Amino acid sequence: MTLGIISWIREEDFKRVKEKGLSFVELDVNDRAEEFLEHVDEIKEYSERYELPVQAVGRWGSGRICKDGICKEELSLECSLIDAAAKLGCTIYITGCNFVEELSYYENCTHAISYFEKLIAHGKQKGVRIATYNCRWNNFVCDPMAFTMIHGYLKDLYIKYDTSHSIYAGGDYLQEAKDWGDRFLHVHIKGALTIAGSRFDDPPAGMDMTDWGSFMAILHAKGYQGGLSIEPHSENWQGELGDKGVDYTIRFIRNLMLE
Repeated sequence: MTLGIISWIREEDFKRVKEKGLSFVELDVNDRAEEFLEHVDEIKEYSERYELPVQAVGRWGSGRICKDGICKEELSLECSLIDAAAKLGCTIYITGCNFVEELSYYENCTHAISYFEKLIAHGKQKGVRIATYNCRWNNFVCDPMAFTMIHGYLKDLYIKYDTSHSIYAGGDYLQEAKDWGDRFLHVHIKGALTIAGSRFDDPPAGMDMTDWGSFMAILHAKGYQGGLSIEPHSENWQGELGDKGVDYTIRFIRNLMLE
């Protein structure tokens, strides 16, 4: 396993990650896709200068399907993002799929499969594998039912897994890791904390309620060799406190990696 962090495209971002002694960066473009695409050459330069590979590129929250099928404009954009990932030497692209309320669950799955098939085919041409995130942000491909329907059919579709999303949805992340860990291509390290059943905060991993020891034991048992990507995601842990939180998580997770 390798340990990295979600970051951004500026030189100062790469420099900061390098100073932390981490092994890679993850770039999640979301609503900044055009900014990312305009600076691919500079990103490649920074990646090489600081010896920090771009482990994964992802886009969260967008609409991929509609009542009539695939959103062609979004598909075109995501293919461009896959091209950019390949240019950066990145072999993982992370995506998802929205749920269309006017359609049945089966129809949504059918449209999602059709969309992912096109991404997978394009990715194969570029040496980039496709994974879905289990975040619920405009995405229904996030739980065991969807994994069974969609990943069960698409053998070349992988999973970017984040324990916090399962926790906040009332799921069983250890069971999901046991059942689907063989398809995990990339893993987020994000703390989760609920009080009286309600989400309280996303503190640094290791200071939260996640059973990281058991989760990591499952990854080891599955022979997982992919990236562990730290995701600082708390409004409370900002500035100096946030920086200390990242340092704590680095030490904590490295122990569980058995380095």
